[in-house]
Amino acid sequence: MTTAPVRNLIALALVSLTTLASATTLKISTQYPDGNAVLNELRRAGQAIESRTEGRVSVRFYPGGVMGDDQAVQRKIRIGQLHGALVQSGALANAYRDAQVLNAPLLFRNYQEVDVVRDEVDPIITAGLSDNGWKTFGLIEAGFAYGMSQNPILTLGDLEQQKLWLPANDPLSEQVARAFDINPIVLNIGDVLTGLQTGAIDAIVAPPVGAITLQWYSRLDYLTDAPFMYTYGVLALHERALRGVSDADLAVIDDEFATASQVIDSQTREDNRRALEALQQLGIEVLHPQAEDRQALERESTRATQRLIEEGQFSQQIFDRVEALLMQVRSES
Repeated sequence: MTTAPVRNLIALALVSLTTLASATTLKISTQYPDGNAVLNELRRAGQAIESRTEGRVSVRFYPGGVMGDDQAVQRKIRIGQLHGALVQSGALANAYRDAQVLNAPLLFRNYQEVDVVRDEVDPIITAGLSDNGWKTFGLIEAGFAYGMSQNPILTLGDLEQQKLWLPANDPLSEQVARAFDINPIVLNIGDVLTGLQTGAIDAIVAPPVGAITLQWYSRLDYLTDAPFMYTYGVLALHERALRGVSDADLAVIDDEFATASQVIDSQTREDNRRALEALQQLGIEVLHPQAEDRQALERESTRATQRLIEEGQFSQQIFDRVEALLMQVRSES
């Protein structure tokens, strides 16, 4: 006859096995390397999720791009090898194209305009991605991408003469370049420094933090003070990954990842501000286009944006909403 202590041990063992069997491990890819502040904050959130759910949900990150580029990551998410990723906005354009509206060329002049537009547009983008199968936790700023080059860029003609790098598998950026009548040189991120060293490219468009982190600044001489594009990313989980997770545990995931996204979003802006100052200390000359040259660039960007709308990169409706907000904030300043 089985004794009571033995029965209790068996019951505890069965409970433990049931818990292990029902546990969820979220596998998330990111291009950020180990030790980076962004990944450190994500790991903090992951550890908090595991603790607060008592092990029912754990998070495993795959840093440094080991899971491949955005296309490879999307493929692995489709087959269930991964459950999500921290990606740039364009990676989810197939799910919700209007998420790219904030990336329109020369859309913003400063961060005050960004904040006004994002207050209204962030919820629209989040809802659009959710309606198409992606759980996100708030937009994460990557910052203004500036033109940085080996030769001065002050006019549209100067820009057209550059051997401009654009990242592989980034259709919107390529469409933007072609809308400006630029034939970009498409390379993987890992090949950019070599391209600058060999002369295969002589100009890039990137946020200041990226130029320093990846050592690109060492082969560049100028930065044009005209924010060419606003960039952002999202931490995105496919809805399939969350099936079977209890409502209580979903609330924990949402709380911790939303907090992490807000922390990274805020910190990135400060990091880019400091990086822009550091670039100047490192010898990069900041060029300020004349008013007429800036106006010419903005006129060309308007034409380029209309081409993007006609090509279906984002809708006229969402762009009109953004433009109305910009007109309002500019009239008040």
